[in-house]
This record gives sequence, structure tokens and C-alpha cells, in this order.
Amino acid sequence: MTLDQSMPNPARDVVRIGYAIPEAGAVRLSVYDLMGREISVLVDGVVPAGPHTATWDGGSLSAGVYVYRLEANGIVRTRMVTLAR
Repeated sequence: MTLDQSMPNPARDVVRIGYAIPEAGAVRLSVYDLMGREISVLVDGVVPAGPHTATWDGGSLSAGVYVYRLEANGIVRTRMVTLAR
């Protein structure tokens, strides 16, 4: 399973997040603030194997660092994205 660095980073509003899973299964891709509060759920369901892209619009949020978290097949990966104004 792979979780790519978001593009662009830093971003002003919309971010693309690429990920790939080796086999079909339940996937959850969420965004959190640094206090650990879930801000947004981008994917929550069964996804086929292969590469995928999700988009996140952070345009209404404050500038700062956010964490995105991918859970699939019992594995968790995280990365950070910076919103700049």
C-alpha cells in the first residue's frame, strides 16, 4: 500500500492525494487537524485494487498543518499537508 505526498504542498485550497492498494478492500482516507480532530472523510468504503486519487478542499480552513490518514487491509499510513493563505 502506498500513500503519496499531496499535490500541491503547501496548498491554498484543493489538494490531490494519491494512494494505491494491492488488493480490493475497505479503505478509509481521512484528514485531521493537529489536535487529532477528524476534519473530513474523503474515502470510506470498498475500493478496487490499484491506484486512486482523492481530492480535499481545505479552502474554508485556517492556514496550518493537517494530517491525512489512509487505513486499508489492516495497515495505516499518514502524511502531512500544509495549507497556506
